[in-house]
Amino acid sequence: MPQELEQQKIVSKFDQTISKFIWQEKYQYRVNGNAVDETIEDTWRRVSDGLASAERPETQRRIADQFLTAMTDHKLLPAGRILAGCGTVRNITLSNTFVMQTIPDSVAGIMDTAKQAALTMQMGGGLGYDFSTIRPAGTYVKGLDCGAAGPIAAMEIFDAVCNMVVKGMGRGAMMATMRCDHPDITDFVNAKTDRLKLRNFNLSVMLTDDFMDAVRTDDEWDLIWDGKIVETIKARSLWQTIMERTYAAAEPGVLFIDRINAMNPLNYLEEICATNSCAEQPLPPNGTCPLASINLARLIRAPFEAKATLDLDELKRLTGIAVRMLDNAIDVSHFANEAQRQEAMTKRRIGIGVTAVADALIMLGIPYGTPKAARMLGSWMRALQNAAYAASAELAKERGAFPAYIPQQHQDHPMVRRLEPEVRQLILRHGLRNAALTSIAPTGTISMLAGNVSSGIEPVFSLTYHRIVNTSGGAQRQEKVEDYAVWLYRRMFGAQAALPKAFVTARDLEPAAHVTMQAAAQHWIDGGISKTVNCPEAITFDAFKDVYQQAYDTGCKGCTTFRPNSITGSVLQEAE
Repeated sequence: MPQELEQQKIVSKFDQTISKFIWQEKYQYRVNGNAVDETIEDTWRRVSDGLASAERPETQRRIADQFLTAMTDHKLLPAGRILAGCGTVRNITLSNTFVMQTIPDSVAGIMDTAKQAALTMQMGGGLGYDFSTIRPAGTYVKGLDCGAAGPIAAMEIFDAVCNMVVKGMGRGAMMATMRCDHPDITDFVNAKTDRLKLRNFNLSVMLTDDFMDAVRTDDEWDLIWDGKIVETIKARSLWQTIMERTYAAAEPGVLFIDRINAMNPLNYLEEICATNSCAEQPLPPNGTCPLASINLARLIRAPFEAKATLDLDELKRLTGIAVRMLDNAIDVSHFANEAQRQEAMTKRRIGIGVTAVADALIMLGIPYGTPKAARMLGSWMRALQNAAYAASAELAKERGAFPAYIPQQHQDHPMVRRLEPEVRQLILRHGLRNAALTSIAPTGTISMLAGNVSSGIEPVFSLTYHRIVNTSGGAQRQEKVEDYAVWLYRRMFGAQAALPKAFVTARDLEPAAHVTMQAAAQHWIDGGISKTVNCPEAITFDAFKDVYQQAYDTGCKGCTTFRPNSITGSVLQEAE
């Protein structure tokens, strides 16, 4: 049997324990404890039928079969909310990503936002909030004759709400952001020093271009509230505090907010001040977006051979299917409030990305983090971006452009102008069905569902490791898992076969290698990228301290790090 056919035969039988566990705990549809989905194939069929219900009756069966074929063998992976909710009677959203309304600077406004957040979390959404709109702690409150509690106190309210809503559903997921010129920014940076506080939040500082310039030139930096300078500090002092905290406790991350807004194709309509919980989707207030990822490991032909290639035609085909799939998801989804529904319907934002980048590179014999790997990833993302925009233009021809579309302003945006000429011509003729189309999510559980392929654009963490996973009842258990590329190689060439040099892991990489890969993908992604620069515990601060600067210099929209520490511990542990 030819090597490629043998590989496909092996893949079809793949069934790691972790994959079955994830399906049963997260995505198998049950009613009153009784299984409706008897097999994962039943899950694919349920989801494909549910998404196709948005189609005209005479085309539903054909489109459902198209969706089903794309999902079979884990080639196209809808995000978890779609897998868990589509085609069920559950009142849950099909979007993983949300940013809440602008938080009013009042007790009533904060509590109203907390209510809307609770309703959104109850439906399964991960949330982001901008706390820059809340007055600094100690600021005089007119009419009460006292000082304000401040944004950190407000964050504790939202953290408590999350604990209440998601208890029994697993760990909550929220993002808190704050501008670098807010007077309480240092308190924000240090907010998670206590390991018992704000555990449902990820934190990211919104850094402006002016701030980055001030760091470079060692200038002073004004902290401002209500148009007035409250305090002046050295920009490098705040920068040093940020780097020391992320080295010690893996937070805060950073968002280069001016770049995020400049590169948002919808910047003529909206201003972004936050992202969803894992930062793959910068969103405006009330923004939301369904997600899906293409599993690149399934697209490698003749893996581990000199002639190994990634099937670009299949990547483009799956991208086109994903555009239609996610556009349908908007129409069949539930939303927690009317503002979210209107935002989704008016702009029809979707997020198509990839997973198993590291495994795909391994199968091609290319070490992750090298210049060749970055060029290869860039070429894949270029193909995906062009295919997504072409498919959205064709869908606009059929269904109409998204309601908020302003042709000239959208077509003049740099993200659109860098597309291939024939794609721009399609957009010129038909418009776009979706305001923004691409992002790269962390894909933690769906990557495990797909046989424990490497997550998103992350490197392989370890060839074999233990992972802590949450059960549907809120308990945790530890599973020993093997990376998919390792699993496949050893079944193709023998359990004792020496692994080629392309099998690099996170501990083999310098921080700059992570940033190089993120920057290569970001050039062709109009949303964000969830990417963590995983560092060994033993890395020195001097070797670590420039990672955020490197991310800024190379064109990333943000950056997050993780170094095992006493405050957060570690979800992943290398196996003995």
